[in-house]
Amino acid sequence: MKNKKFITLGFFSVALSFSLVLSTTLFAKDATPKKESTEASRLEALSKFTKVLGIVEEYDVDKVTIEELIDKALKGMMENLDAHSNYLTEKDYKRLQVQTSGEFGGLGITVGMKDGALTVISPIDGTPADKAGLKAGDIILKINDKSTLGMTIDEAVSIMRGKVGTPIDLTIVREGESKPLSIHIVRDIIKIESVHTKTVGKDILYIRVSSFDQKVVNDVKKAIKKKKATTKGIILDLRNNPGGLLDQAVGLVDLFVDKGVIVSQKGRREVETKEYSAHISNTITDVPVVVLVNGGSASASEIVSGALQDHKRAVLVGEKTFGKGSVQVVLPITKTEAIKLTIARYYLPSGRTIQALGVTPDIEVLPGELKTFKNEFALKEADLKQHLEKELAKVDGKKSETKEDKKDKKDIITPKMLEKDVQLKEGVDIIKALIITKG
Repeated sequence: MKNKKFITLGFFSVALSFSLVLSTTLFAKDATPKKESTEASRLEALSKFTKVLGIVEEYDVDKVTIEELIDKALKGMMENLDAHSNYLTEKDYKRLQVQTSGEFGGLGITVGMKDGALTVISPIDGTPADKAGLKAGDIILKINDKSTLGMTIDEAVSIMRGKVGTPIDLTIVREGESKPLSIHIVRDIIKIESVHTKTVGKDILYIRVSSFDQKVVNDVKKAIKKKKATTKGIILDLRNNPGGLLDQAVGLVDLFVDKGVIVSQKGRREVETKEYSAHISNTITDVPVVVLVNGGSASASEIVSGALQDHKRAVLVGEKTFGKGSVQVVLPITKTEAIKLTIARYYLPSGRTIQALGVTPDIEVLPGELKTFKNEFALKEADLKQHLEKELAKVDGKKSETKEDKKDKKDIITPKMLEKDVQLKEGVDIIKALIITKG
């Protein structure tokens, strides 16, 4: 019986081994035609491409070299992938490698492609473009006398850069304007202060982040800690913020959120797939937060606003953001040429993507001024006293306001300032309500 049992088991073992070998062979046979089919398809596609190149080179009315045709083909292929991928010729690659610390002047704008048009994402605070009146959403139709139709972002940027003090004229199309506008700008060295803080009343801290450079998290942390004793609510202004460093965006959210995913990055290759999470050790405040956004808020600022919205850590006020949520890398293909390729997309904690969609605020508010009506006849006792004090100061030859007073007012948002910015006014009203609700 034992021998029969061993013989039976031996038979099953041999049968199992044989079936595994057979199935492996079958899988290998199945896989081989699939691989061969893919290779055949690739060869067929390359053969078609080569054939077209040969025909164009031989019959095109203009004599075009094979090198020029290949460059045109690569450029067309990359530009048709997405708005941010492109082929960099030797000239383009050199432009891209120009260091920002070099001796060149700029306008102070961030541009992007939106629906095929060269669009101003945002002018940077205090720069020549900002002072000249460029606005987020402006479409640049011409740079000097050169049309931007068919122009890449890198080509446009290289033309707009130039020697400090030299002029440039942009022809723009702006929503609400009946005809294109011409804007004259003089190039200058672009110096950016990314974080500005003010107070609204006694207990609201206003933090403006204009771009995400390497000092943003540290500067915001300092500002919050400095006013922590009196702060009951924070307004984070990310309007016209074109983005910047991802680690600074993640670090900024981490100051307000103590756990969970902040943003994830997903690409085809495993190395491009990453996840960034919040840590309780980095969180420094739990006060109510309102975030201001608009069409000029892009990339890193969309990650911050979207993550805070998903974590229900902030109320978003303003307009829908730009919609730039993809990751690009520059990959050299020769010593002098390269391609800029989109390798991944960003996803917010809820799983939604930013790319081409943007972040929709909780409360949509269009920009503008608050219309108020003042009763000139209703003079309150306090107003009368203040008026008489100023008149008395004039009689006595005293200055009614010291330099120190003026300096202090630069750090304060007054009621008049709120009247000129309806989005900020709405944000202040909401944060006041949240403070009351929190108790």
